[in-house]
Amino acid sequence: QVQLVESGGGLVQAGGSLRLSCAASGRTFSSYAMGWFRQAPGKEREFVAGINWSGRYTYYANSVKGRFTISRDNAKNTVYLQMNSLEPKDTAVYYCAADTSGLGSKRSEYEYQYWGQGTQVTVSS
Repeated sequence: QVQLVESGGGLVQAGGSLRLSCAASGRTFSSYAMGWFRQAPGKEREFVAGINWSGRYTYYANSVKGRFTISRDNAKNTVYLQMNSLEPKDTAVYYCAADTSGLGSKRSEYEYQYWGQGTQVTVSS
């Protein structure tokens, strides 16, 4: 069992930056792949970024590639999402998720077994 807690969301102006953190409980964190998803009002939850268990491989949605960076610190049981050049269309609730396969390349929310409660990111124009 893994518990995930996101933090770092907030209100930022367009062009600004935020760094989200996701702290995980449990000793198995370092073997799990981690992903970030987001859900805007009235829209389905969508994949944002994924990272494999070691942090060597990362994957991004085309909409955030070049602006967002996913990373992890297995010693701290934490995964991060650095978001730069934020745009109003990035406004959403952001969720971190864990996948026991360790791969990081999965883009479907149904392939992740554990979820955090989400953190709101609002980008004003």
